[in-house]
Amino acid sequence: MNRIIEEANSLKGEITPPPDKSISHRAVMFASLAKGESRIKNFLWAKDPISSLNAMKSLGVKIEVNDIKEIIVNGQGLQSLREPDDVIDCGNSGTTIRLLSGILAGQPFLSVLTGDESLRQRPMKRIIEPLRQMGAEIYSRAENRFPPIVIKGGKLKGISYEMPIASAQVKSAILLAGLFAKGETTVKEPHKSRDHTEKMLKSMGVDLYIKNNTIKISPPSQELKPFDINIPNDFSSAAFFIGGACLVPNSEVIIKNVCLNETRTGFLEVLSSMGAKIEIFNLKEKAGETVGDIIVKSSSGLKGVTVQGEIIPRLIDEFPILCVIATQADGLTIIKDAKDLRAKESDRIKAMVTELSKMGVPIKELEEGVEIKGPCKLKGTEVYSYKDHRIAMALSIAGLIAEGKTTIKDADCVDISFPEFYSFLEILQK
Repeated sequence: MNRIIEEANSLKGEITPPPDKSISHRAVMFASLAKGESRIKNFLWAKDPISSLNAMKSLGVKIEVNDIKEIIVNGQGLQSLREPDDVIDCGNSGTTIRLLSGILAGQPFLSVLTGDESLRQRPMKRIIEPLRQMGAEIYSRAENRFPPIVIKGGKLKGISYEMPIASAQVKSAILLAGLFAKGETTVKEPHKSRDHTEKMLKSMGVDLYIKNNTIKISPPSQELKPFDINIPNDFSSAAFFIGGACLVPNSEVIIKNVCLNETRTGFLEVLSSMGAKIEIFNLKEKAGETVGDIIVKSSSGLKGVTVQGEIIPRLIDEFPILCVIATQADGLTIIKDAKDLRAKESDRIKAMVTELSKMGVPIKELEEGVEIKGPCKLKGTEVYSYKDHRIAMALSIAGLIAEGKTTIKDADCVDISFPEFYSFLEILQK
């Protein structure tokens, strides 16, 4: 499906973004490993988390959904999963295939994981190598680089693993395997990545040692505790409307009940340094996470900045919309140290360079990032989403400030994380 976006006069109103995708994945997976009934409220009913839900069902977990869309997971404990009858389809979800690999590495049966065309091109050696070191038998296509993945798990041993890049998915896969390993497992990150796995496992009674960028986990002496969770709303989805409100003239948008976990909000720090008009208020705790409301106003006079180093893992999903914002900032914006963006649902570096260039942006592709010279007036044209939800949404925001009409090809990929995205966009323009 294609979507036509026209230049907007303003964005005004109040929205609540969809539930957090990262936490939705983890809630249904971790509840399946607990002993007892867990209840999950405000689950993200989008394609990616549904892949995780269906995967756990295929492993024999009893999962029900009641009339108010609350998920009830009847977990039977760490050793209760059964060999699936068929290949497990992870769809487009890197989180599903990588975290599930960690869980299945500890299971004494054979399983095969695959996904759609995009997922079958995403790198898996980064999880295969440490899980093999722990004792799992794992093989995948193209010399263990790409899915499908075949796993024969069981009889794992703890390891000390120093990650070459900061990745919450890789870290989580190793920690989950550590639940089934003999002895202690240690993971060291070069920079801190999102920590939803650590928070949720600790709430379930798992003994974790966390200091700076080092996490240690030992197999639990008893079964994991079930939980009730009301999932907060997704910062990465909110980011597109934060960006839109900054860029579109005469805008003022309130975004409600957003998860403000500090490992996710590097984007706000960068926008603040650029001079954006953003305020956070009504802070509270929800499901062990900091949650708050955000008010964003049109922000003229933005300044170009350099973004690099330890902040990159804390804004990795926001790279596409940050590129769009940089087109309206005065001076040069440089984003570095973001090589992992080439291995997302698309090569997000190349995708944003190619499509923003079509819109008239002076943008230069770097090996691990981009340089963007602003401010510049964007021109409406036909752009391609690469079937990547975050590229589609970022280009849609670009279309709001471009002259004429912008056509987003394959825009329906937003359903992966944010099925209501275009409805929200229309509401804010009325």
